[in-house]
Amino acid sequence: MSKGLKAALIIGGIALFFGAWIVFWGFSQYNRVIGMDEGVKAQWAQVENQLKRRYDLIPNLVETVKGFAAHEEGIFTAIAEARTKYFAAQSVGDKVAASRGLEGALSRLLMLQENYPQLKANENFLKLQDSLEGTENRIAVERMRYNESVKGLNAYVRGFPGSIFAGIAGVQQAVYYDLPSGQEETPQVKF
Repeated sequence: MSKGLKAALIIGGIALFFGAWIVFWGFSQYNRVIGMDEGVKAQWAQVENQLKRRYDLIPNLVETVKGFAAHEEGIFTAIAEARTKYFAAQSVGDKVAASRGLEGALSRLLMLQENYPQLKANENFLKLQDSLEGTENRIAVERMRYNESVKGLNAYVRGFPGSIFAGIAGVQQAVYYDLPSGQEETPQVKF
């Protein structure tokens, strides 16, 4: 074999190696963005599980409160509307918005116990309130985990070369599940 042929084979082998490496690297990046997208979807499913638990508890809580505060119809209507909007929502963003509406109505419902001392003593109300509090804590944890997944995906999708592979895979930035407006500050309690 001549020296020229040897050099050509070596250069061809190196080019083939680097070409194969680039192809495998591209596949790994494509699979990475798909995995991140699926991770965000899985985390959202966990959030939805806890939101569903919340929505299942609320009718019982409302029925318990109705017995003591029947004239507070506006709050009951707001809760019913928020539940309907949540279950009718199609996108994650719409579900987050509907959930925020429920959180506001629910806080007004729980504030009724200040106006109705006999409600504070009702065993069913206290049990439901404890269950709801536990569910709210679970929602907060799942929301945090979801937002961490969204952060990772969005950073990858916005960066280079992630934006290229996200475009090829059809993956877009995800929506954060942030706090409802008005809950960013600590409420002031006055006696």
